[in-house]
Amino acid sequence: MKWTQLPLGPLQTNAYVLQNDANEAIIVDPGGDGTAFIEWIKSQSLKPLAILLTHAHFDHIGAVDDVRDEFACPVYIHHQEKDWLSDANKNGSARFMGEQAISIRPADYIIDKEQTLTIGPFSFSVFETPGHSPGSVSYYVEDEVIVFSGDALFAQSIGRTDLPGGNHKQLLDSIHQKLLELPEETIVACGHGPTTTVASEMDGNPFLTGF
Repeated sequence: MKWTQLPLGPLQTNAYVLQNDANEAIIVDPGGDGTAFIEWIKSQSLKPLAILLTHAHFDHIGAVDDVRDEFACPVYIHHQEKDWLSDANKNGSARFMGEQAISIRPADYIIDKEQTLTIGPFSFSVFETPGHSPGSVSYYVEDEVIVFSGDALFAQSIGRTDLPGGNHKQLLDSIHQKLLELPEETIVACGHGPTTTVASEMDGNPFLTGF
């Protein structure tokens, strides 16, 4: 398998595309630029099987309906944010985007607990990692040693917690108890900016080490 990082939308949110040798694909957080993103998917001859959302903030969901409609693939979201997709106040787009506020259709599948999620040949361990938002989840692919962390953990930083539903202590607990418990070589595919590793963040993230 291989994966690709594609910054999309107004905040250049990282979408990720995980694909196998049969060109089947899973899409994580298609945040915007729907037309261009769809053209890229077609140029790679990919067959999307699902859209996984780490959380429902506007900059992570902007191209969801475009991609879902084009490829007839279902959308997954945590139950605590299932009603955020259609609510511009909850997903933040009313505040940050004004007249371009985002409202999309409900998700097709609701994640209600930590679990192993199997979609076709792909398998993910779903970790609840709230703090940045109450329904934030991370998707860990053990065979590829990569975790798609959304806005929980960044390279040398952590997610903001000043938005509705954010909780700083909860976020730190999520990072320490879930993400930093993964093998140190695990790639952390962040929602913004470059990827990092669990080892790098354990050793040098000033928000986690205290210096």
